[in-house]
Amino acid sequence: MEKGTLILRIILGFTFFMHGLDKWKGGIAGTAGFFDSVGIPGFMAYIVAAIELIGGIALMLGLGVRIISILFAVILLGAIFTVKLSSGFLGGLELDIVLLAIAVHLALSGPAKYALSSHIKAAS
Repeated sequence: MEKGTLILRIILGFTFFMHGLDKWKGGIAGTAGFFDSVGIPGFMAYIVAAIELIGGIALMLGLGVRIISILFAVILLGAIFTVKLSSGFLGGLELDIVLLAIAVHLALSGPAKYALSSHIKAAS
């Protein structure tokens, strides 16, 4: 179970890190414009991209696992209900639903023993 949670944590963290990096590298202003076009205030693009980038790194390291997983779940729910829902399951929702399930699992299970936060607590 612990190793499975580690794998899920690394995959989710890396996926969100790459999405955050892409938003910054691709021009965050364009992402802000896209957010505006789907009814989300453009400034939220900066917040989402920062959460994805920094949260992705933290999640891979095993820091703030529950909080970051909840933030990722909120981001995914926002994406599902503002953009992806109209695309249907195949070619639209399936990846977001899988990532949401992973985020919820991590929020409920916590960091597990292979997380940096577990080692920091043990050393205290």
